[in-house]
Amino acid sequence: MYPGRRTVMSSETNREGRHPATWVPTVYFAEGLPFYAVNLLALTFYQKMGVSVTVIALATSLLGLPWTLKPIWSPFMEMYKTKKFWVVLMQLVGGASLGVLALLLPIPGWFQMSLVLFAVTAFASATHDIATDGLYIASLTPKEQAEYAGWQGGFYNVARFFSLGGLMVLVGYFTDRFTRTGSAQPLVHAWMIIFGLLGAMLILLGLYHTRMLPSGGEERASHSIEEVLSTFWDVLKTFFMKPNIWLFMVFILLYRTGEGQIVKVGPLFLQAARATGGLGLTPQQFGIIYGTFGTAAFIGGSILGGYFVSWLGLKRALLWLLLALNLPMAAYLYLSIALPTNLTLATIAMSVEMFGYGFGFVGVILLMMQEIAPGKYQMAHYAFANSLMNLGLILPGAVSGKIASVLGYRHFFIWVLISAVPALIMARFLPLTGGKQADAPEAARA
Repeated sequence: MYPGRRTVMSSETNREGRHPATWVPTVYFAEGLPFYAVNLLALTFYQKMGVSVTVIALATSLLGLPWTLKPIWSPFMEMYKTKKFWVVLMQLVGGASLGVLALLLPIPGWFQMSLVLFAVTAFASATHDIATDGLYIASLTPKEQAEYAGWQGGFYNVARFFSLGGLMVLVGYFTDRFTRTGSAQPLVHAWMIIFGLLGAMLILLGLYHTRMLPSGGEERASHSIEEVLSTFWDVLKTFFMKPNIWLFMVFILLYRTGEGQIVKVGPLFLQAARATGGLGLTPQQFGIIYGTFGTAAFIGGSILGGYFVSWLGLKRALLWLLLALNLPMAAYLYLSIALPTNLTLATIAMSVEMFGYGFGFVGVILLMMQEIAPGKYQMAHYAFANSLMNLGLILPGAVSGKIASVLGYRHFFIWVLISAVPALIMARFLPLTGGKQADAPEAARA
């Protein structure tokens, strides 16, 4: 309870018995859709529209800033309404912004307007992340958190493969169809359908979640500037009082360094012309690999990773999870050397990489939940850690295009493997407690 604040019991608190299976998969799929629309789908969109690789990597990395800056407004979300309120609202806002983007693509100045609307989508998505993760932590027991971490990460990244898989197949299909019908802008019209579909899906998911989500706690309202400032300061102070917080912050920042580079350059490599060192996949081939086999491999890896941690414990599992995340990235190195024309070989290599990614991604999620989030301000403190994780994607991602341009794809993938070494070293020595000491300062003060 927050001192000096009026607290209103949410109407949802009488219906908190929702089974996690009815909302965890859908809410994390909804969380992933706008994130990957901005950070991955936009890569291919701008590439097909003729934007240079350097501009693409820089622009999409800057669009990722809201996920890093969300600690600025996350404490204020602890002061108003419920976690469910923010989840549903941001799904509707994100869906509306992508729908407007679809309508504006044929208009002159589409590039500048797309950046603005992607920025709105990014802000809504980052805010949605704060509330969704807070809802997950508040509504599930620690054991359930571990068990459903695989489902959480799995369906979050199903959105990734849905975007780069199924939607890419649709882009190719609609582009060919509009070309055959004599459309003056077949590519533009195809992307209008894609972004319109994404917007509609988010709005429908928002409507579904108005009934299916637990509230995630009490409804709150602050009525004075003193209360707001006091709570904001308390959120910051208690975060930095957590044991070993600086060590955990550095580790979280480094955990996804390799992935942060792969996620920007990897899709471009797979579709780049063979004359430039790429694999030369068509949008349809790229979509099939990501949307079918890649999706299945990732979901399998993610679910198994969650149960692996539940069985072994995070302390004993963390190094194995980090190895699983990074070593399969060698699949890109193999593809850049062999440049196979056999689609089966490319599919196997990418499936191995996606399985490892799903298996290893669970580690950083549970570390943030069990070592940093526990305490009085779970939603805000998890958002702080989550923003660091995203900064670990943005910083290497912002320079990945330039590094790839200088080194070439083959040597770039060697560099990616080397850049994962610092996190692997740190994983061996992290003082994990399973959340038993993370909220000690707050407990002592209560």
